Amino acid sequence: MADYKALENLVIQVRRDILRQVHKVNSGHPGGSLGCTEFFVALYNELMERNENFTMDGKDEDLFFLSNGHISPVFYSVLARAGYFPVEELNTFRLLNSRLQGHPTTHEGLPGIRIASGSLGQGISASIGAALAKKLNKDKHIIYTLCGDGELQEGQNWEAIMYAAGNNVDNLIVTIDLNGQQIDGSTKNVLPLGNVKAKFEAFGWDVMDIEKGNDLKAIIAGMKKAKEKTGNGKPVCVLLHTVMGNGVDFMMHTHDWHGKAPNDQQLEEALSQNPVTLGDY
Repeated sequence: MADYKALENLVIQVRRDILRQVHKVNSGHPGGSLGCTEFFVALYNELMERNENFTMDGKDEDLFFLSNGHISPVFYSVLARAGYFPVEELNTFRLLNSRLQGHPTTHEGLPGIRIASGSLGQGISASIGAALAKKLNKDKHIIYTLCGDGELQEGQNWEAIMYAAGNNVDNLIVTIDLNGQQIDGSTKNVLPLGNVKAKFEAFGWDVMDIEKGNDLKAIIAGMKKAKEKTGNGKPVCVLLHTVMGNGVDFMMHTHDWHGKAPNDQQLEEALSQNPVTLGDY
């Protein structure tokens, strides 16, 4: 059984990490990071089968690929608090010569980062390659991927989505952060996505929803169901219905905080809504 109290405490601390990282350098993407905090905490602390020592070949373990790399603050925080690198290194976020760039890269050798994801739309393609490598190596582990919903406006995604189904890449779970927001406004106003579930199904995927995408219990239960669907000839898509800016009342339900840092007063208000649990870096 998951220790939900411990996981909730970690969620709150990760929110603090996100806010403090972005505020320190007055740059970054807090909205989407906050919206996916519960997902990342569940994935790395309850769902994935991970090896203690990070290697780029990733043999005999589940792998995760972040496609919408601008939500790096949540990724870095969860990786650090899972032991991939010192938590104190979060102090270097977006600084010159830091391993923690605004969008994750690989040439700095930061443990936990498997692909550079500054350009949107490429994560599913990379994940398919990893999933096929697993099959060639007769490795039964799963490839997990996270994409933004606005990111689905990129055409490369649909080539990859078609390829995965057409080649029975059934050791792949792609999660879509369905928050309805992107940098210039709502997805409905920028470029409507239509019925995302129907689109994936039409391309031959097994699709399911997690309606409470900011609820740890719902995420863990839903992702376990998604894992049960793997190995049946189809790739799996999870539509994760989240709220951008979740956990900070004035950042929620708006695209305004997609790529904007809080000022001193706003940081204080946001942190007051998320009191320290595990200790700040």
